[in-house]
Amino acid sequence: MLDRKELDTTSTGLVVDRRQVMAAAAALGLATGLTALPAEAQETPKKGGTLKLGMEGGSASDSLDPRTYADSVAIAYSLMACNCLVEIDDKGNATPELAESWEAKPGATEWVFNIRKGIKFSTGKELDADDVIYSIGLHRGETKSPAKGILEPITEIKKTGSHQITIKLSGGNADLPFVLSDYHLIILPNGYNDFTKTLIGTGAYTLDKFEPGVRIIATRRKDGEYWKKGRGNFDSIELRYILDAAARTQALVTGQVDAVNRLDPKTAELVMKAPTVNVVRSKASGLRYAFVAHRDTAPYTNNDLIMALKYGIDRQKIVDTVFKGFASIGNDHLISPANPYFDAALPQHPYDPDKASFHFKKAGISGPIELQVSEGAFSGATDSAVLYQEALKKAGIALDVKRVSGDGYWSNVWLKSPFCAVYWGSRPTADLQYSQTFLSSAAWNDTNWKRPEFDKIVIAARAELDTAKRKTMYAEAQKMVAEDGGMICFAISDFLDGYSKKVKGVAVHARYDLCDMRIAEKGWFA
Repeated sequence: MLDRKELDTTSTGLVVDRRQVMAAAAALGLATGLTALPAEAQETPKKGGTLKLGMEGGSASDSLDPRTYADSVAIAYSLMACNCLVEIDDKGNATPELAESWEAKPGATEWVFNIRKGIKFSTGKELDADDVIYSIGLHRGETKSPAKGILEPITEIKKTGSHQITIKLSGGNADLPFVLSDYHLIILPNGYNDFTKTLIGTGAYTLDKFEPGVRIIATRRKDGEYWKKGRGNFDSIELRYILDAAARTQALVTGQVDAVNRLDPKTAELVMKAPTVNVVRSKASGLRYAFVAHRDTAPYTNNDLIMALKYGIDRQKIVDTVFKGFASIGNDHLISPANPYFDAALPQHPYDPDKASFHFKKAGISGPIELQVSEGAFSGATDSAVLYQEALKKAGIALDVKRVSGDGYWSNVWLKSPFCAVYWGSRPTADLQYSQTFLSSAAWNDTNWKRPEFDKIVIAARAELDTAKRKTMYAEAQKMVAEDGGMICFAISDFLDGYSKKVKGVAVHARYDLCDMRIAEKGWFA
């Protein structure tokens, strides 16, 4: 997520601007201002209806192959048809899904997972240990799966019973259940590899139509076939790709869709007053917005330049202007204030033009710094870069904002441009956040920052069972990334989901929006 993906620059839904959203909202009797969000009452789920979703976070290149998932739409449709071994609950805890229970041996280098019995795939085949071993194995060995890195510590997976597996690790990992909640690791039937038309899984729905970039149609399995009580209540799901934020908003307030992700912060306060709409706001648990510099490429090898760039950004102005206050200030290390290992004592990099100027002069850099940005990176990337440019001028630093196409941004710019815009999704643990972003071996190390001392701390923290010691280790890791890494993480957004008031079962989630991308499974109509 949520990571990143090659995004189309157009929406397949309505294309409107902010004025049209305002007009539609006014027609519904909306007033300005912000009100408290409604709490979802405990109700008995009801069956029936078609849930229409309007979502950003996908493109015409989307695939059903779990080794390719990198954004919201793919996660959402995969979890309609499939389950993982472990689910993350609303509070961020690892809870049993297809794994009924688990146990770690002393040192956390060997784990036993017990697989639920009597669970059937949509084909009628019963789930067993071989299916789990195969599904995890898709992301190991010779593969380009983004999950390969987090599974590298696994040295062996073996079947120790028809519904039991044992996993051995090269080093202790107290967070292995969280690792197995990764959205790439959906469980498929042993040997299944036909990802051209549908997904075969144990989920509540079967995928009937897969039209990447346009829509996904899914139908609920027959009554009694889905194993989770109270889940999978809609008769069918229609997921529409609506990449334009204004178009998604208008589709919601006019009743064309029942739920949307990533409401535009610029119009969120207005939408919150809609009589037909509920907005669920998950504070500081959303996307991490950043500009990243390759630390192995001149002139970004110079740490004084990096510090100049960190002190030269007015984070608060970007939060207030671009995100309209629906975000928190970032401090260049990705760990959210909601994470139990967040180091609140780490000093914030404030906007300080004098310090930025001092470090820039000390770096001895001449000529402008080029930053590549696109709305294909994230909505508001260009505006954020322009505000950054203005802030750096006060420090005597010239920033050349180069606008590039959103078409192919994640293929052609990200990981290739030495200084560009990015966003990162949340991970349920500090280890997963760092293992996929900053470890020297990480496939998605988009700053090319490689520090053996950092690797050593993170790997040691992974196996540490003493919470206090672990917190100290992660605090040191945060400090190293913030002071030496090439990431300028300036904002952590709030997730802003919009729902028709007839949609029930919605809640704030500790990880992702739209109920951890499981609204199709968790929700129902009043």
